[in-house]
Amino acid sequence: MKKISIAIDGHSSTGKSTLARQLAKSLGYVYIDSGAMYRAVALYAMENGLIGETLDEAGLVGHLQALELGFKLNPETGRSEIQLNGENVEKQIRTIEVSRYVSEVAAIPEVREKLVRLQQAMGAEKGVVMDGRDIGTVVLPGAELKLFMTAAPETRAARRYKELLDRGESVTFEEVLRNVRHRDHLDSTRATSPLTRADDAIRLDNSDMGLKEQYERVRSLADRILNAKK
Repeated sequence: MKKISIAIDGHSSTGKSTLARQLAKSLGYVYIDSGAMYRAVALYAMENGLIGETLDEAGLVGHLQALELGFKLNPETGRSEIQLNGENVEKQIRTIEVSRYVSEVAAIPEVREKLVRLQQAMGAEKGVVMDGRDIGTVVLPGAELKLFMTAAPETRAARRYKELLDRGESVTFEEVLRNVRHRDHLDSTRATSPLTRADDAIRLDNSDMGLKEQYERVRSLADRILNAKK
């Protein structure tokens, strides 16, 4: 059976990664978490003194050559997890501190150029599910199935808040909601590859949708495309 590429874009905390993992596992495809790559760059900036009162953009650009990013299967979780210069940083990149800076880091043109090249190389072969902010518009414009996921900011903040509490983080709902809205603004207004829905992307509002219903709806879309390619 011929394989396709699936591009999933949308706002933060809409469950893009959860859906992408489900689809990749059921289809036997490779899952690529582009957001983890930007989070890893933000973590690198934090750990190397490039983020203080402000982000040292020029300094970070000067460090880009020293950054090696990739994914490696973690046998304990069964998932492909982000590697930063050979170290698994999957847990470190999920903190609220990294979330505060990731959209600002992702807005730097040189960062996006480097990561888009890496993502396009990873997706050169079909049989990938990739999620992010500009996958259907910039990274994989030829993807056979494109989705744009969204939900109310309060709904997304509640999901993210629970996730952070489950990890033992000390945060307030108001802090998480502010972060969600701030990221929406930065993602949608940045000069390079802003968050927009591709013309041929299917809009999926999952404010009132369960994971099972969401997965089944999208899997049926993928199956329809795959059946047409037989």
